[in-house]
Amino acid sequence: MFRRSPQVILTQIFHKIFPPKTQKLPVYQLGNSVLREIAQPISDVSDREIQQLIDEMLITLHESKGVGLAAPQVGRSLQLVIIASHANARYPNAPEMEPMAMINPQIIAHSPEIEKDWEGCLSVPMIRGLVPRYRQIEVEYTDRQGDRQTIKLVDFVARIFQHEYDHLQGKVFLDRVETNRDLFSEAEYHKILQDL
Repeated sequence: MFRRSPQVILTQIFHKIFPPKTQKLPVYQLGNSVLREIAQPISDVSDREIQQLIDEMLITLHESKGVGLAAPQVGRSLQLVIIASHANARYPNAPEMEPMAMINPQIIAHSPEIEKDWEGCLSVPMIRGLVPRYRQIEVEYTDRQGDRQTIKLVDFVARIFQHEYDHLQGKVFLDRVETNRDLFSEAEYHKILQDL
């Protein structure tokens, strides 16, 4: 594990003394060009604007009741995602985890197994789809303290990450479905959930 630089430590102390004003951000919808851009790497994790963006994305994700959010979805074409699996009406069997900010993430390995399962998106409201994804992945990323991390993600949490990672590549889940027959309205999706 890397040691934190003095600049990162000072920034963290500054944010504790003078917390930035945070707010819920608007979520950009399909059709906005920022969702089709390749996101740019973040060079200074300790930058006050980056730290505030992370806080605002956490608030936005919580208030939107989502399980993941990428910076392009809030109008910032930067390599930053939040994953935060939790059970809710859309994903009743989702595992619980603390929200995790992942900066400049890269998939460095994946399992050969691919599974098709349900996805939706805050930027593509009222539509659900069956999307093929790797069942297990290994991801390298920088955390919000500036430390480089490696983590293995499986099943639903791996799916969340891959969905958000696609946003950094200018893709949405609609680009991954194998056929239009794998797309459903939100109402039909909920009927299917009730029948399970």
